[in-house]
Amino acid sequence: MHSFRLPYCLIVEDGAFMRMDRLLPACVADIQKKKILFVTEQFLKDLFADTIAEVQKDLQHCDLYLVEDSSFDIAVSLAKYLSVKDYDVCIGFGGGKVLDIAKYAAFVAKIPYICLPTTLSNDSLASPFSVMATDGHNRKTFGCKIPTGIIVDTEIIRAAPESQLKAGIGDTICKYTALQDWKLDAAKKGGRVDDFAYMISEMAYNTVAFCEERSLKSKSFIHILTEALVFGGLAMEIAGSSRPCSGSEHLFCHALEEFYPEIKISHGMAVAMGSIGAGIFQERDVSKLYRLCALYGLDIKPSDYGITKEIFIDAWQRAQSTRKDRYTVLSETDLSAERLGCIYENMENQPV
Repeated sequence: MHSFRLPYCLIVEDGAFMRMDRLLPACVADIQKKKILFVTEQFLKDLFADTIAEVQKDLQHCDLYLVEDSSFDIAVSLAKYLSVKDYDVCIGFGGGKVLDIAKYAAFVAKIPYICLPTTLSNDSLASPFSVMATDGHNRKTFGCKIPTGIIVDTEIIRAAPESQLKAGIGDTICKYTALQDWKLDAAKKGGRVDDFAYMISEMAYNTVAFCEERSLKSKSFIHILTEALVFGGLAMEIAGSSRPCSGSEHLFCHALEEFYPEIKISHGMAVAMGSIGAGIFQERDVSKLYRLCALYGLDIKPSDYGITKEIFIDAWQRAQSTRKDRYTVLSETDLSAERLGCIYENMENQPV
């Protein structure tokens, strides 16, 4: 039977990062006696210099470590550094790339990991997986452990670009198609859908889909989106795989990342865009997805990101190759250029 673990703490408060000496003991006992490595990147070190200085002042034995990129090699180097230098705790401060590196390195070093996100752009902040670059533009998903603690400073999140919050919304609403692909996989390959994980992932979708708060920068919406993204991470932890949150819409995103790295689109927006095509392939009602995207101001018009009809068609036709072991609706649907071209045109002509 698959076992799973949950974070010891989830704290969402204004000014949380300025009170780490009072908040962190809920995540790690005797934190002031621990040797801590604070992992971030140069850009964030400069942007949040006062915040980082306050964290280091609050924690007696806290060193700073800067990562250069989001590659697997960097994560392994960090894991080696944590182990050789005998660090007791790893804190990740930043967006998805920094957090994935710190999370994986802490897992390899077998020490607690505390997640301090500066943005809410995807559900990796609470997931038991890290996505990192391997060769060139290829990115691979590596299993690790869910964070020991997650602390969200709503003041920091409100200061982030609204586009990052929209990306987090996109990574949440795409669960509508991911869950359907998970059921299809179980039906075709004789696997099992974990009902609890399914319910938690569905709760993540519903939290955003039926939210009455429309101001993305409000404190209440940041709480809501944090909950939704954490629900996604917990669903993956419970299931022991990313299936509750990742289906054919993610394969479309992976194809864009792998074969068209020049396309500048966030992960969350790419999977939101992919959920439209995936929903059509699944013969679902995609009008609700269009309404949600419009409601939150998510721009899923392909050409606005430089995605031509040819790129759109090719990305969908190559999507399944990015995870050959994963059964989705793409394994059994019509992916002809004619059909995909019609979907592209419909998406281009949707009212904003």
